[in-house]
Amino acid sequence: MFAAQGYDATTVDEVAAAAGVSRRTLFDYFRAKEDLALSGLDQQGELIAARLAGRPADEDPWSALRAAFQVLDEIETSAESSLEVMTPLFGNDSLRAGHAEKQAHWQDLFTPLIEPRLPASDRRTLQARAITASAITCMQAASQEWTRLRGQADLFDLYDTAVHAVRGLT
Repeated sequence: MFAAQGYDATTVDEVAAAAGVSRRTLFDYFRAKEDLALSGLDQQGELIAARLAGRPADEDPWSALRAAFQVLDEIETSAESSLEVMTPLFGNDSLRAGHAEKQAHWQDLFTPLIEPRLPASDRRTLQARAITASAITCMQAASQEWTRLRGQADLFDLYDTAVHAVRGLT
């Protein structure tokens, strides 16, 4: 409904009616309209974290994160469906804010999984948090570009380009 009508034009009452539940029941599961629209991001974060936890312990942080992000490519959805979900995300301020909140949760999930991959130091947690935040931001930038290009590029090629820019690689 958000894709068809637009996020702002779709009411919670319409979503509840389409789902066959009351507005109150809907809010038992989602605390706000933004959570309803962004609910898939929680599951994606958990899938990425699980994949990251299973990566070889000696793999460098950037490679481990990229490999873990690949789970996004494995989620059964068409490019058209992904575009329907992602297009409103980058064009709406409240969804963008909700997306940032979800990404902060991703950072909390991934940082402890990246920290052991770094050399011991009193700033290792900070380094892990910075790498994780940078990788998540690179994925967001790649996703936004993929959406702008209407899915006519490989998401992970775009991600690699973003990571190379952040890391100062050519």
